[in-house]
Amino acid sequence: MYWKSLSKEPLLKCRVLHHIPGRMRIGCRAIRYLNGYENDLREHFFELLWVKQVSVSIITANVVVYYNDEEVPAELITGHMEEIIAMFSIPAHQRERKEKNKLTVNERRLQEEPVGSLLRNVLIGAGALTLAIINRGRQAKGVSFLERLSGFASLTSISLALPIIKSGFESLRDTGKPNADTLSTAAIFASLLSGNTISALTIIVLADTAELITAYSMNKTRSAIRDMLSTGEKYVWKVMDGGHLIKIPADKVQVGDHIVVHSGEIVSVDGFVEKGNALVDESSITGEFMPREKKEGEEVFAGSIVKSGTITVLAEKIKEDTAAARIIHMVEEATMYKAQVQNIADRFSAQLIPLNFALGTIVYLVTGSIPRALNMLVIDYSCGIRLSTATALTAAISTGARNGILIKGSNYLEMLAETETLIFDKTGTLTEGNPEVKSVIPLKSDITEKELLSLASAAEETSTHPIAHAILEKMKVNGWKIPKHCVVELVVARGVKTQVKKDIIRVGNARFMKENGISLDESADAVSRLMLRGENFVYIARGDSLVGLIGIMDPLRENMKKSLNRLRNLNIDDIILLTGDAEQQAEVVASRMMFDRFESELLPEDKAKFALQLQSKGFRVAMIGDGINDAPALAYADVGIALGSKRTDLAMEAADITIRSDDPLAIPALIMLSRSTMRIVRQNFATSIGVNSIGLVLGAMGVLPVFWGAFLHNMTTVAVVSNSLRLFFFNMNKNLLK
Repeated sequence: MYWKSLSKEPLLKCRVLHHIPGRMRIGCRAIRYLNGYENDLREHFFELLWVKQVSVSIITANVVVYYNDEEVPAELITGHMEEIIAMFSIPAHQRERKEKNKLTVNERRLQEEPVGSLLRNVLIGAGALTLAIINRGRQAKGVSFLERLSGFASLTSISLALPIIKSGFESLRDTGKPNADTLSTAAIFASLLSGNTISALTIIVLADTAELITAYSMNKTRSAIRDMLSTGEKYVWKVMDGGHLIKIPADKVQVGDHIVVHSGEIVSVDGFVEKGNALVDESSITGEFMPREKKEGEEVFAGSIVKSGTITVLAEKIKEDTAAARIIHMVEEATMYKAQVQNIADRFSAQLIPLNFALGTIVYLVTGSIPRALNMLVIDYSCGIRLSTATALTAAISTGARNGILIKGSNYLEMLAETETLIFDKTGTLTEGNPEVKSVIPLKSDITEKELLSLASAAEETSTHPIAHAILEKMKVNGWKIPKHCVVELVVARGVKTQVKKDIIRVGNARFMKENGISLDESADAVSRLMLRGENFVYIARGDSLVGLIGIMDPLRENMKKSLNRLRNLNIDDIILLTGDAEQQAEVVASRMMFDRFESELLPEDKAKFALQLQSKGFRVAMIGDGINDAPALAYADVGIALGSKRTDLAMEAADITIRSDDPLAIPALIMLSRSTMRIVRQNFATSIGVNSIGLVLGAMGVLPVFWGAFLHNMTTVAVVSNSLRLFFFNMNKNLLK
């Protein structure tokens, strides 16, 4: 089928299926997930002048284009189609994920059943199994099926197996196919009807033990994520009717309550400042690293920190409705995204479960032995493969969370392990995101460095641009005063101007100077020196004359070069730099850090298109950015990684993995974690298939009794699940220090 032929191609890759002059049928896997966007696709196609008619089919995942010019090349049409579909790639990715990552009945049971309930079942089952073994020699012979099912051990077995029985029945009812729980249900009842309650209890106890370990790992992961993203205080100060304050638990706050937040405390609600003013750090929500003054009537968010001052906040959104809580909820939901290897395990298990039933029937017909046939039911591949894979990926996510790395889905771990191309943003990623003045170059003999900085600071005083921040910080460090000046005028994408005394002061780029008739000839040598050092720079003009340049550099992150070297040692052979800086500055940084290639003067959407181009060629791409202006590229890459403590809620939403620390060595450590995870998954596959295959053969030959068959199968499951738990102890700090 056409869809199967496309299933391994990149999501956005378009290819020509049929072509005659004036008509072309094009296939693209992403179209399957764009139900409801057909009209939007058609409208964008009709913007192309040579298009006459467009037909979009969601079912067949293709588009038929009728066009005027018979000479239009196929590459041009498919290129335009990829660009148009790229506009809708985020909903396409989301729908594809939702379809691929739909939880099976077994997985829903593990998600929903409390760890305490599973632990209780294991303890009760272990006690019942012990009693059954003690009373084994006293069991009566020749009892009826009904009597066998109504005994204490049998009733205990059925009671403990109810969740398994329910799951097995729901799978048959909802999908028409048996699952691992269906097989376990059959094995349990077959054991009970044959009078072998010990085998039934063994199946239940060991299966519950494996599931307890898996559920525990999932629960631990959710706790680690909540701890990592926790916002707000456990207790808050509430203003009562009489004006006095009482301390109450944060989860008791109601909408409309008045909450007082003091210096050093975390805001626990979304709302408006009703009284007071304070300096508030909102970096955890907005990404703005400079604290902002909050006054009456201004909005504040849960998770922000009051640096100084005291404010009374009118609570408008509480608990799960706050912006921070929505982020946490979104991330917890995203952890359910399954890796491709889990989907393979699911399909592999689903295909082998009917085989177990078939083997049981064949063995019984050939040998006439119920115990041998029963072994075909009690030994199956699916439990070990499915549970150990889920446990390994969940444990890795938990380990990442404990180390300040938020992995929003196990599928990203798998993709990261297979990544062959890494894209780095420059500003805020390679660099610290705190530009500093490095060079002050006067071009006139009658002006000093101090005077040049003073003129620049006067023009930049009201600006929020990073370059302005660097100039003002330099003045502050030196203890120099900003001269008095008139109103500052901002010229977008050019610069700023103001008046100091009788002189017009302009600070900006070369275009700004040329547009105002200011010659740049005498600055050529200084510009060359600044570019060779990789510094960004601004021109400063007084009146109609250029008086100097200020060079600004954003320092490279500590350990960034070491991080890139480790990535090379991990056989990442294509490391690319993308930046909005001028080509000369980008070339200096790329050469110094030994990138394979670089692209300069890019807008955020250009970075996203670059990632899409690589993906369309079949490369597995990971994008590493600061999560602010890199959000589009982070969303489009196979794996988007937001690095640094200055991340935003936009970064949290766009990126697939968020590294909270500013240490770039976390990147190779994360890749090592992903590869270790996939290595353990492969070990578990091999162990489960190998041991259970031997068990099936021995059981069919009559060499392995039913009890030991059940024991072998379930102990294998416990063993591979326990092997997966090793990832809880993966030492990322050790890998950071290597």
